Amino acid sequence: MRLLAISDLHLASDASFERLEAVPDHPEDWLILAGDLAETADGLARAFAVLGSKFAKLVWVPGNHELWTRARNPAAPRGVDRYESMVALARRHGVTTPEDPYPIWTGPGGEHVIVPLFLLYDYSFRPPDLPVEEVVAWAAEESAVCADELLLYPDPYPTRQDWCRARVEATARRLAALPAGLPTVLVNHYPLRRDLVRIPRIPRFSPWCGTVLTEDWHRRFHVAVAISGHLHVRHTDWRDATRFEEVSLGYPYQWEQNYGIAAYLREILPGPPEPAPHIRASGRRAGPR
Repeated sequence: MRLLAISDLHLASDASFERLEAVPDHPEDWLILAGDLAETADGLARAFAVLGSKFAKLVWVPGNHELWTRARNPAAPRGVDRYESMVALARRHGVTTPEDPYPIWTGPGGEHVIVPLFLLYDYSFRPPDLPVEEVVAWAAEESAVCADELLLYPDPYPTRQDWCRARVEATARRLAALPAGLPTVLVNHYPLRRDLVRIPRIPRFSPWCGTVLTEDWHRRFHVAVAISGHLHVRHTDWRDATRFEEVSLGYPYQWEQNYGIAAYLREILPGPPEPAPHIRASGRRAGPR
């Protein structure tokens, strides 16, 4: 029995679903899905159906792609309505979402609370002297562009920053009410800390990658492991004895398809041993495992 994780499957074609269907059965394992499985409701439902037949339990958080509303379908739900429609879809497939009671893992590694999060971003991963109103233009100077600016609506909130702040505040209250001393596994599509965002090909994409409001959550909420995706740069980091796992698969050209998707499932629990103290603060391990 293991707790596994992956994100950013970006399923969009029959070939991509064939690769997903080739994942072997894991009848005793739980699988965490850290967002960006597919852009359409039909694609997300198909992913849940395939993976739900292979794993004992699925835990899902939305990525930005799952929240997109295409202009060609103006009647489609957007913003909070879009999110709630994806939550309802997940529940129909028996998948745990950020709106559900947090499940307790009782397998190898001991009891942990599995906490799926939906927090968004607020452009605070930007230079301190850069006004937020200039973020998009600043990023574009080095060809960093995020489609969220056209497709991810914050309705009914005025801005994505407002929606992010509301999600962070509500989630922090919920986390503070957890039983004291019980370790947590936090799952968010975006990294919880700015120093975990390392995307050398497009460094100015960082404003769309999280919020500084969660920088200390690994200390505040007794976090054993924090899981994220979004960056398409798989790696393991340690901060203050907390393990941070970036578990994204990415687009087809970003991973070795001969290995198959199963090779990229990251083991969270029981997981690897804690590193030696001298590398714990900034240790990094990259690549598929």
